[in-house]
Amino acid sequence: MTLKKHQDAYGREIYDHYHGKSGYEIVERDDGYVDVSSGPEMYFTAYRDWGSHLRKAVAHAHGRVLDVGCGAGRHSLYLQARGHDVLGIDVSPLAIKVAKLRGLRKARVLAVTKISKRLGKFDTIVMFGNNFGLFGDAKRAKWLLARYRSITNDDARIVVESVNPHATTSKCHKSYHWRNRRRGRMPGQLRIRVRYQTYITPWFDYLIVSPDEMKKLLRGTGWRVAKLFGTSGAVYAAVIEKE
Repeated sequence: MTLKKHQDAYGREIYDHYHGKSGYEIVERDDGYVDVSSGPEMYFTAYRDWGSHLRKAVAHAHGRVLDVGCGAGRHSLYLQARGHDVLGIDVSPLAIKVAKLRGLRKARVLAVTKISKRLGKFDTIVMFGNNFGLFGDAKRAKWLLARYRSITNDDARIVVESVNPHATTSKCHKSYHWRNRRRGRMPGQLRIRVRYQTYITPWFDYLIVSPDEMKKLLRGTGWRVAKLFGTSGAVYAAVIEKE
């Protein structure tokens, strides 16, 4: 489903920032943990300000591109400027509005679970901004990876960014990992919602994985990790190709 007006916390933060207003989103986890984002500026960063792992990974995009969770369009706009035919999708109506205002020619409000053959065939699917997390959980990841196979060409790639949940010293995060294991969930499977002013998203699952967990998750899906970038830190990128 797409977000209703009062649920579009992420989009409202982006829209306000685009129009010169300041504010921060708050991420709330289902164990009561709360954190404040680093600010909406990160959703508007130019290529030169991206991490080296992301700059290396984006070079592997080719052909027609689907940007899943495009937000304000920072990655889509870069790829569009490089001559790619790019379609950006997001569940946030306001994020899509901002992406269009910034010059993204093709953008539409669409949930990742609603991707279908009606969108046509793609050569690259990008899931940046840690958007590997939009797979949600292991079961949905395998279902979506099968759907990705059906809408992509034979030499297609999925280029993703994720966070290694185990690269932390936080007792709070480590206890959450153990809590997940006891419930039969992956350690980095987060149940969160986002708040901004009076806007609150519904609760949703967001999956962060280590490089090894990513490889394991892809087994039997017809996809494999071909390249990894930035694995010495917490945030890294991967190029995933068809087997």
